[in-house]
Amino acid sequence: MIRLADRYRRLTGALLLTGLLLQGASALAEPPLTKAEIARQKAEQLEQRVAETDKIEPAPDAARLTPEGTEAVDPRGLAPLDDAITCLARSIYWEAKGTDQREMQAVANVIMNRLGNPKFPSSLCDIVQQGSETGQCQFSWWCDGRPDEATEPEQYAAAREVARRALNGTLPDITHGALFFHHRSISPGWMSTLVRTARTHEFNFYREPG
Repeated sequence: MIRLADRYRRLTGALLLTGLLLQGASALAEPPLTKAEIARQKAEQLEQRVAETDKIEPAPDAARLTPEGTEAVDPRGLAPLDDAITCLARSIYWEAKGTDQREMQAVANVIMNRLGNPKFPSSLCDIVQQGSETGQCQFSWWCDGRPDEATEPEQYAAAREVARRALNGTLPDITHGALFFHHRSISPGWMSTLVRTARTHEFNFYREPG
């Protein structure tokens, strides 16, 4: 006759085995995240890190975007503008394509400085698209009525790499905290109320006084 204790042990073992099998089946049912999905998640966390702390600092190595992951999000410059990597990279591209790496870096600095400033929206897509509801876009390319897809692969790859470094917090701020910029070929009225912080071959950069 099987004793009660033995029967209990067998039942417990069967339940444990069933639980393990169910866990295994669940794990098999959920495919691993793709490089693009991992990159989007990392970018969102990096974006939140800056918005919540108002600081742009190097992220821990494990939290940083990789070149492969960043490229996977939008390899051809055709993705919708609905994630941090694409919004930042596409804005750098349209504002500074055809220029050198320093110009792209400076544009990225301004956008990231806005992300770290509570006076501006707390996401990169909202920053890039700010003003579109009133027709007074902060970034003119977003409201010019033309397609927003990238058309020069090499230029877009360069912009995407600058965006990756900016999100990782490893892109030096050569604008010295600038929140605004304009091309040197124009003289907008609003510049008279601001303090110029830097000048590149293409652009002038400004911050608010004080």
